[in-house]
Amino acid sequence: MTDLHDYEVNLTNCDREPIHKLGRIQPFGALIAVTSDWIVAHRSTNIGTFLQRSVPAIGDRLQDHLSATSFERLVKVLSGAGEEDAQERVFGLDLQGNGTHFDVAMHVQGSLSIIEIEPHDEDGMADLTNSLRPIMARLEGADTAAELCKQAARQMKRLLGFDRVMVYRFHPDQSGEVVAEAREPQLESFLNLRYPKSDIPQQARKLYLRNLFRIIADVESEPVPIEPARSITGEELDLSLSTLRAVSPIHIEYLRNMGVGASLSISIVIDGKLWGLFACHHYGPRVLPYSLRTVAELFSQLFSFKLEIALARAGSILKERGRQLHDRLMSRLAGGTALVEELNTVDEVIGDVIPHDGASAFIEDAYSARGHAPTEEQFRQLIPSLNTATTSQIIETDNLSAMVPTAADFADKAVGALIIPVSRRPRDYIVLWRRELPQVVTWAGNPQKPVETGPHGDRLTPRKSFEAWQESVSGRSAPWTEEELTIAERLRVTLLEIIIRVTDEAIEERRRAQQQQDLLIAELNHRVRNILTLIRGLVSQSQADAHSVQSYAEIIGSRIRALAMAHDNITREQWESASLHELIRQEAEAYLSGKHDRVIITGEDRLLAPEAYTVIALVLHEMMTNSAKYGSLCDSAGRLELHTEVHSNGDYRLHWKEVGGPPVQPPKRKGFGTTIIERSIPFELKGDAQIDYKLTGVEAEFCIPAKFVSRAKRGKVESSSQDVTLPSGLKRPAPNRKNKTKDSALPEHVLLVEDNMIIAMDAEEALQRLGVARVTIASGTTRALQVIREETIDFALLDFNLGSESSETIAEALGSADIPFCFATGYGESITQMSETNALGVLKKPYSDSDIKALLDRVWLKSEKVAD
Repeated sequence: MTDLHDYEVNLTNCDREPIHKLGRIQPFGALIAVTSDWIVAHRSTNIGTFLQRSVPAIGDRLQDHLSATSFERLVKVLSGAGEEDAQERVFGLDLQGNGTHFDVAMHVQGSLSIIEIEPHDEDGMADLTNSLRPIMARLEGADTAAELCKQAARQMKRLLGFDRVMVYRFHPDQSGEVVAEAREPQLESFLNLRYPKSDIPQQARKLYLRNLFRIIADVESEPVPIEPARSITGEELDLSLSTLRAVSPIHIEYLRNMGVGASLSISIVIDGKLWGLFACHHYGPRVLPYSLRTVAELFSQLFSFKLEIALARAGSILKERGRQLHDRLMSRLAGGTALVEELNTVDEVIGDVIPHDGASAFIEDAYSARGHAPTEEQFRQLIPSLNTATTSQIIETDNLSAMVPTAADFADKAVGALIIPVSRRPRDYIVLWRRELPQVVTWAGNPQKPVETGPHGDRLTPRKSFEAWQESVSGRSAPWTEEELTIAERLRVTLLEIIIRVTDEAIEERRRAQQQQDLLIAELNHRVRNILTLIRGLVSQSQADAHSVQSYAEIIGSRIRALAMAHDNITREQWESASLHELIRQEAEAYLSGKHDRVIITGEDRLLAPEAYTVIALVLHEMMTNSAKYGSLCDSAGRLELHTEVHSNGDYRLHWKEVGGPPVQPPKRKGFGTTIIERSIPFELKGDAQIDYKLTGVEAEFCIPAKFVSRAKRGKVESSSQDVTLPSGLKRPAPNRKNKTKDSALPEHVLLVEDNMIIAMDAEEALQRLGVARVTIASGTTRALQVIREETIDFALLDFNLGSESSETIAEALGSADIPFCFATGYGESITQMSETNALGVLKKPYSDSDIKALLDRVWLKSEKVAD
């Protein structure tokens, strides 16, 4: 254990204290750590107090000291542990068959399994979960996050019986604030007190995310040593997930200074991040039964869920306010006047949403100001510094002179600034100003935590006084809130749109700008509808792989996350090519939770074009998922070897080899995941995919055609595809009308042209469910023209955008062959203006079975009348 006298005297000493390797536990329970074959590797020295019939020694087999029934139960429960950091619990277990029952907590830490035992509370165990219902019911009436926190503190105190229960929220600067409190009447209030970030060291914050529940039953109790202190290889036992983990001497001193005899904290986690804590204090010892602590932990998780909903509801209100701001500005500035001349209008509209004392506009080298704002000369001195910021990055500060010293020249007018860039080149800005607001921050003691001479030497010692310590802050404005910054980002987009519109100098330029805007909106609409249709296909096709509602949700969620991660990578590169090796590493990190170091990547890295990137992302996700479930990554021994190489023809090959895992058996049925692996690359990229289920491990090879592969960073991927033109003199068979009657509502044979395999499969099944006898799928022009030439087609459904080509050539061929057709595309009705074809209609993506049926009902009989 680290000698506390060796600590350097500064605010980082607490951050370096090894609080997860103290080598001791609290005495209200006992601990045993066993190897994978259940040999006792460590134990707490008080184990004999709990297991009196037969006390396990270091090196013993644990099963020799437990009843056969209890040992089998422990093995079964621990073997079923799923997620990393999961804690398994068994209540009321008779470990030695002598009628003494214990509550047992188990988790895996590295190569060891840690078992913690506590006395079982038979009387308090009965029907504890039913106590959650009235508690949660009292939260239902809370409409805001503040009201929810206040009610939750009351209910947690009622449940646990602690003298004080606080809801403690973290601020962006990592300091904390008591935002709700329930306490005994004689206790002083800590409500609204601020605590510096040094009160909770960084390593403690990490543990709060891994281990949601932390109890200190008796500050004055003597901790129990763990023997041996170190393993045979010299490692200390990691107690990060331990319930019984002893307490840092520094924290013990902290609690003693507050007069606290016992404490308890439960993490409040929102969207995977530590939002705050339930902090409970008792002014004497308090040992809670494990069963009651478990109910409290469940209550905290349910509260976190409700809090996340409340915060999301507030976010929706915020979005609506941003939309209203956009509409008001657009309507007020519709006359085309330059924005710099309309600053008064802008200022008035924004002031209702973001309070400020003045505003400046610097647009196309012209400056105007309103209210408390710097002069033009003073503002121009800021511009060189402002221009060094990232393009389109909003700058917010309550003390601009700390960032740009020249701002001190107008500190008498304004000190805080919200700087909104509204163009790329030249740099134009709208700035909202705030005047100095003398502030008083009420801290729970001196936030600088000065050096004191304490029991552990001359170092940073926990405070001995917790009276409110007020700090006056000058030279600062009121801070800009997260809500205001969110609105400011929406405002930036609105102002940028206004500037683009009002700076058009001529009618012709305005017309061209409108055409460009329409094209961008149509392209965006197309991409969004394609994505929605793709997700709908994933939802539909994933049903067969699921065995329960939970697994169904997990399968869909993991596949959508893989697509989202790939989309993030390519949009981060401005929709340019992105690295395959980086994609592999991210999939290993995101999905395998700590096993990514067993994924070995060698060979040449290349950038993949966006249209290939998302396809490869899905394939890699399915392969990683299978390996983690059934292959080399499903245990602690196997590894995955990936090698990439570029062939002489430019094709990029990925070799997949699993080593050291369990014996492999080929899948008994082909699910949707297998279909993705085997068919995505050949179907969408015209590449190759080979997978071999060898007994020693899965091996696979994937070939990505050269046209999707690039070497240069952020370089443009050159496409080798050629436009396919309709061969002259092509003779097509007469359209098949023999099976049509006047009342026929469905074609017999449909040609489906779609370049996305998942969307194509989903549409094919939809047509078949509606009763279409035969559906032929084509992913590009060449295949579609071949089908038109060689087969009898009654009707065709065409995606307009086929990647590097469009389906206009196919539409011309269908028209020449007198075959009715419609477009199915995300471009919507505007497709009829882009294509001079005789399409009978447009089916907007995403579409359902009923949409297809409605389209056929509308156009099929119409085409029959034309044919007649």
